[in-house]
Parts: sequence; C-alpha cells; structure tokens
Amino acid sequence: MRPNYFSMDSLPPTRQKTESVLLERLLKTRAYSLELAAPLSAEDQTVQPNDDASPTKWHLAHVTWFFETFLLKPFCPGYRLFDERFPFCFNSYYEAEGARQPRGSRGLLTRPTTTEVLAYRAHVDDALRRFVGGAAISDTVADLIEVGINHEQQHQELLLTDILSLFAASPLRPAYRPAPATRMASDAAPLTFTSFEGGLYHIGHDGAGFGFDNEGPRHRAFLHPFQVANRLVTSSEWLEFIEAGGYRDPSLWLADGWATVKTQGWAAPLYWEWRDGSWHHMTLSGLHPIDPAAPVSHVSYYEADAYARFAGKRLPTEFEWEFAARELGASAPTEQTDPLTPRVSDEGQMFGVVWQWTQSAYLPYPGYRAAPGAIGEYNGKFMCGQHVLRGSSCATPAGHARLTYRNFFYPHQRWQFTGLRLASDA
Repeated sequence: MRPNYFSMDSLPPTRQKTESVLLERLLKTRAYSLELAAPLSAEDQTVQPNDDASPTKWHLAHVTWFFETFLLKPFCPGYRLFDERFPFCFNSYYEAEGARQPRGSRGLLTRPTTTEVLAYRAHVDDALRRFVGGAAISDTVADLIEVGINHEQQHQELLLTDILSLFAASPLRPAYRPAPATRMASDAAPLTFTSFEGGLYHIGHDGAGFGFDNEGPRHRAFLHPFQVANRLVTSSEWLEFIEAGGYRDPSLWLADGWATVKTQGWAAPLYWEWRDGSWHHMTLSGLHPIDPAAPVSHVSYYEADAYARFAGKRLPTEFEWEFAARELGASAPTEQTDPLTPRVSDEGQMFGVVWQWTQSAYLPYPGYRAAPGAIGEYNGKFMCGQHVLRGSSCATPAGHARLTYRNFFYPHQRWQFTGLRLASDA
C-alpha cells in the first residue's frame, strides 16, 4: 500500500496520469514562481518584514528544497545535492530533516545570493525534467509531485502576501507592480441571508482528485439550521464598525482579542492609513483610497469575530461554509485572477477574493492520521490553537482552491488576504 501522504484515491491510474502531463504542470508551476518574483529587486527578495513572513528568495529556495528532499534525493538515482549547506538554510519546520535556520532569522540569509538561489532552482528543475520525463514513474512519485506542485502554489500566495507586508513597511510605499486601469467597484449587493435546513451531512474530501491530508477523512457532521450571507463584509460596513467605536468597545471582543487590540494599538484593519482626511490602504499596487464596496481584507479572527457581534451575527463554522458553498453551486476559479487586491464583493463569491474566517478551531477530522516520516509534518502537527479559513483569495493560484480546502492561521494574524462572511442561527 502506498503511503497516505494525502487524498488521491480517485485519481486515474499512473498510465493515464502521464509523465508528460505531470511534467508540464510541474514546470508551469515552477515558472510561475519566477514570474511572481520578476518585478522584485535582489534587495526586495532578501528582507524579512516580520516573523510571520519570509523573504521572496527564501520562498523560491524552500520550495526547491522540498522537491530535492522529498522527491529527488530518495527516488532519483544518482542525484547529487546542489549544495550540502542549503538544507539548513531552507528547511522550514521539518524536524525529521534536521536543524535549520530559525524562522525569524530568514532575512539574515544574505548568502546564498539571489543569483545562487536561481541557480539552485535551475539545477533542481533540470533534474526534475530528466527524472519525470525520462522514464515511467511510480504512483508514489507521481503523488509526491502533486504534493510538491500544491506546496509551491501555497508559497506563491505567501510570496505575494509577504511582499505586501514588506512594501507596507517602507516609507516610500512602493508598488509591486502598477494596477490596471480600473475604476472602483460598484455598490455592493444588498446584504441578504440564505437559509439552510439542519441535518446530518457528509463533510470533507471525497477522494476525487487532489486533496491535502487534513481535508479528510470524509465524515458526517450534524448541522443545526443556519443562515449564511450572500456576500462578504465590505469596507464601508467596516467603516461603520470603526466609527461606532468598535475598536474601543471591550464588550464586542474575546478576552485575548481585546488584549491584542490594546497591546498592538489596533484601530483599523492592517494596512489601513488615515491620510488627508480619509482612509487609504496599502495594496500590491501601492497606497490607494479604500474602495467602500470592496470586501474588507487583512483582518484577524479576533476582528472578524468582534465585527460579527457588532452586526448581531456570528461567523459560520467551517462545516456550514462547506455545506452552503456546495448547495449554492460555488466553484473555485480555474483562470488566474489579478492578485493585486480584492476589488469586488458580488453575490455568491465564495472563492478568489479573500480567505474567510470561520469560528471553527483547526482540529483533525475523525479518523485522521498523519503520514509517517517527515512528510507527515506537513499539516497534522499544527492542529492546535489556530482557526480554519475557507475559500481562497485574489492571491491564490488558479486551480489551487476547492470546497474542502482548510487554510488555517492563528487568531491574531492578519497579514494574509483574510476577510469574513456573516452567518446566524436560523
């Protein structure tokens, strides 16, 4: 039996899952990472703005280390490491793979240089091209390539959010790249709620196609009758929260959230700035006035929960979100959206705008077992103290999101494209 790295049970057989198709997808994914890094200088790619974020150069090298460590080194005969010092530099959190650079010190890695990192990528890409395209591969190898592709897509999103964090800290407020010539979003749709009956429903990945191990096993969950909003909370609605004293009213906040508001001095979402008598926000295209009709973004779980209380509602559970999205026929984008900033808040948008906080703690599903070995550290060991987000954001690569995807962050974190959708008991 092959290792349970993730859910791939219903994928076609290896002979249909051809090496040429896998190689094409793999190289396309690898090329997109370089495309995302292309607008950045070597200096941009080296700096680490905070302990949550990582330098672009580190992202480019880490995903390369992942393929080298979990695919080439154990399965490619005769493969030689590009540099025996690099595993220490670019291992993230895999204890089974040994010592590593502390997470908060990744920005100190001025060496290897960006040029050397690109040479590292070229070395590994060449080995992948020869290995995957040169002979028949096993199911285990094919599955690991799928993991590597999806892992790199996760870091492509992180690369963008981390660059935004870096540029927001610069007094120059630089743009990652200029925004396309578009006007602000039109008025958001009126806020309404769709009702769903309670009952016992199947939740989680059903084995059709790729899914990370934390999306299963598929199981039954009981839902009480509930309602879910037709759209995301907008910036104009968040302004009402601010103007009503939402950041000054402890009755709206969880205890840890209120303590964070006081110690961090929160008065608005991350990247919002009061300039010339109005609110602006930092985006990947630079500093701009907020778009009132666009969804609010870069808010923590604590803020999302406080706003829901302010609105007389609550956040959905992750099971409610998944069931509602399935019943409404929501589907993830298959074409790449512009990753600069979420600009619309239309009805029915469950994907491709902002990740949506749920009130669900990130915990294992019934029957979950992490895979043995280092690859088993991918998801399972983080199932404590974090909350689940559902959907996807404008920075999520096309084809990476799905109904059962479980993103997760700590409740104080807000440097990602995170927003919220309201829910209530029916």
